[in-house]
Amino acid sequence: MASDNFQAHDYYLMDELLSDEHKLIRDTARAWVKKEVTPIVEEACQNATFPKQWIKGLAEIGAFGPYIPAEYGGPGLDQISYGLIMQELERGDSGLRSTASVQSSLVMYPIYAYGSEEQKKKYLPKLATGDLMGCFGLTEPDHGSNPNGMLTNFKDAGDGKNVILNGAKMWISNSPFADIAVVWGKDETGEIRGIIVERGMPGFTTPETHGKWSLRASATGELVFANVLVPKENILPNVKGLKGPLGCLNSARFGIAWGVIGAAMDCYDSALRYSKERIQFGKPIGAFQLTQKKLAEMITEITKAQLLTWRLGVLKNENRATPAQISMAKRNNVNMALQIAREARQIHGGMGITGEYPIMRHMMNLESVITYEGTHDIHLLITGMDVTGFNAFS
Repeated sequence: MASDNFQAHDYYLMDELLSDEHKLIRDTARAWVKKEVTPIVEEACQNATFPKQWIKGLAEIGAFGPYIPAEYGGPGLDQISYGLIMQELERGDSGLRSTASVQSSLVMYPIYAYGSEEQKKKYLPKLATGDLMGCFGLTEPDHGSNPNGMLTNFKDAGDGKNVILNGAKMWISNSPFADIAVVWGKDETGEIRGIIVERGMPGFTTPETHGKWSLRASATGELVFANVLVPKENILPNVKGLKGPLGCLNSARFGIAWGVIGAAMDCYDSALRYSKERIQFGKPIGAFQLTQKKLAEMITEITKAQLLTWRLGVLKNENRATPAQISMAKRNNVNMALQIAREARQIHGGMGITGEYPIMRHMMNLESVITYEGTHDIHLLITGMDVTGFNAFS
């Protein structure tokens, strides 16, 4: 089992901007990751398995729906708390953070924001405890960056109670073991609606995706709907159109912007420690100028990302964060983390490709994170549209 010697790096004294509650929440998540995740994550990644025992621990540290009010079973925390938890989880592994992020922002959030009171009471408390696990169905085999072109659809079953759902979704985190799926499809008028599909409904299957080189400690699969009979009461009543799923993605992207800082910090911390221990030409490699350049640039970029997300968290708490601001943070921070992982691998030399260090695992994970929930280029165009007023998508 791997030891976890991680030490957090706070070059600009960011802790002074956090409340005592924020720091307690973060430190609790950090301690859990050190105890339960780091010792087994490399093995889980090598074996391409998701350790199911993590689910209970995630629930216990409040990682499922941190901002969901207590009346629906959530911890009722603020957005900065959510971000800090995601940071600590992704320091452990991006796949672990993905599991919590999907449950929180893509399953619990839409039920809370767009669901009926009955749906909230039925699903949210069990999702918060991990007794139910969920997934989110938006991306399709032929419609990724253009979700408006989705083919998944449902029509009235003619019995007054149900609809018939057909279609397929892919690249779905949690799908192989999820109990419910929040699925986005078009109704008979062509309007995009959200609908809750439960495992066990005839015609609903979740084939697992194999052969991944990234997010290997996370379960990924498809959602396939072949004439699935779903009760009309499972349709989310309070949203129509693409703004529904995009609202969920804004919450998830916010969590990603925080999460990848954890991965970057883990790579930097490992590289810094290695640079002090690895002797070449009679002295530690950290004493050489080019190594110091790499490390100085790493901590600079991490510090910039910390400031960016903290300010975004303040705006999110005040309900003033815009989708474009969230896109900027997601794009900047994921790219930052990926570049740091690559530079950290250089500092580790050949050892950087082994499971003895977390570098290659983070690097390969981040290759997925830079693509999912809005690609690097799509987020660039979102910022471009926001600053110019011109839509380059069509």
